Amino acid sequence: MKTFVHQGQITKVVFGSGTRSRVPEEADALGCRRVLILCTPGQEDQAAEMRDLLGAAAVGTFAEAAPHTPVEVTRKAVTYAGSVEADCVLALGGGSTIGLGKAIAVRTGLPQLALPTTYAGSEMTPILGETEGRRKTTRRLPEALLNTVVYDVDLTLTFPAAASVVSGVNAMAHAVEALYAQDRDPVAVLMAGEALDSLARSLPAVARRPDDHEARTDALYGAWLAGTCLGTVGMALHHKVCHVLGGTFGLPHAETHTVVLPHVVAYNAPAAPEAMARITQALPAADAASGLFDFAGRLGAPRALRDLGMPEPGIEEAVELIVRDGYWNPRPVDRTAVRAFLTRAWAGETPWTPPDDEHPRTDSVTEPSDTTGARHA
Repeated sequence: MKTFVHQGQITKVVFGSGTRSRVPEEADALGCRRVLILCTPGQEDQAAEMRDLLGAAAVGTFAEAAPHTPVEVTRKAVTYAGSVEADCVLALGGGSTIGLGKAIAVRTGLPQLALPTTYAGSEMTPILGETEGRRKTTRRLPEALLNTVVYDVDLTLTFPAAASVVSGVNAMAHAVEALYAQDRDPVAVLMAGEALDSLARSLPAVARRPDDHEARTDALYGAWLAGTCLGTVGMALHHKVCHVLGGTFGLPHAETHTVVLPHVVAYNAPAAPEAMARITQALPAADAASGLFDFAGRLGAPRALRDLGMPEPGIEEAVELIVRDGYWNPRPVDRTAVRAFLTRAWAGETPWTPPDDEHPRTDSVTEPSDTTGARHA
């Protein structure tokens, strides 16, 4: 007998080619007349295009979005939004810009729209991750959920191949953890499997030909599904590890997910056989962990934390932060386990699955009956 709880979403999604032309219409549908455009410094040209499209409805551009959503940047953006009397924000870009939009919305109550240009998936979640003093924290807040997301495949055609593949593997991580989430449900499992199929199929094609419109469409579709998974069910150890590494050491978000994912999958494999079978089906591969590791290698993606700037002495600090707060994971986790797979990930070694009795169950961060812990992202 199946028993589950499915948490639906209210975000409106517009998906297609050339759909950015609908942004003025979508803003108007929300009753917004004074749109503040958000972007990173590298996307000011695309922001200018949107400003022209919005015309008088565009009241300003804030082009200082940064990775991991530093609170000092958010404070500056909130002040600017007030100075131009914005009545909504339009986030143009990836997770950095969309995270800034959420942070502004949480503080001001302004409606949010997004034009994603990467495969991050943040636009489909109520998760707000912020960094202050080398510490990244995440919260699930209803007010962080976007009102409207407009996916325009054309905006991803100039997304560099190297950045595209790690962004795509980052999206795969959302789907992977949805397959073994504590609060998974049949809809989430179906979406996660479809997301993995689409991304495993499209990312090699994107790496070969970044202007392949069909592959780009398939990748963006997979990223949307994966982001929806991230927004509807809880994540586990993998996302906790990546947020610690990114917030503490300033490591690049998507690349960190790409390096870490095979190692956490290897650790969790004995406790999640059905999830592992679905991952291997999508790749396809003999086993999930080595399949993901090899997939990243074929894409030319990084596979070692040291190549991302992670200092080897930082492993111990990361271990302490990862095990400090309780959260759910399918397999109990302790310092020894985390230290072991982080050391392998730092060196770029192949993932390894320790037997169930390899690590003592001390300092476990698994909370078997608390679904709140599963909501770490």
